[in-house]
Amino acid sequence: MKAASLSELKKELIELPPKQLVELCVTLAKYKKDNKELLDYLLFEAHDKPNFIAQVKEEIDEHFNDLKYQSNLYFVKKSLRKLLRIITKYCKYVADKALAAELHIYFCEKLKLSKIPYKKSQLLVNMYEQELKKINTLISSLHEDLQQDYLNDLERIIE
Repeated sequence: MKAASLSELKKELIELPPKQLVELCVTLAKYKKDNKELLDYLLFEAHDKPNFIAQVKEEIDEHFNDLKYQSNLYFVKKSLRKLLRIITKYCKYVADKALAAELHIYFCEKLKLSKIPYKKSQLLVNMYEQELKKINTLISSLHEDLQQDYLNDLERIIE
């Protein structure tokens, strides 16, 4: 079965009555957890992005607090990858490169400040370097004024 294009779907959705549109949204939310989370963000959190970013940062803090007690670098790596997937998902929800850069910089700051010996594992070093590349890419696509602010933050975590 071939999926319709986005423009075809949009045209069809415009034609639907509001009640049927609500039913479709609820069906989508039931189908997959990501759809439900995105709908939750769009309905309840999209209007207050600073608060949403603060909540995401709290979640990052919680993950790093859980990692304090983990001595096995293999499990630390798996947990950090899971956390990066969560951060990437939230960045897609927000769809703002400046906020995405802020979240990735915050992740790197937390990793450096944590007592995790990430430099002992080449996989974790590679993960950290990939994050720095991602941050550089995000920053380079921002307005010049914002670029300087985020470059200062980036220099602080690289040192």
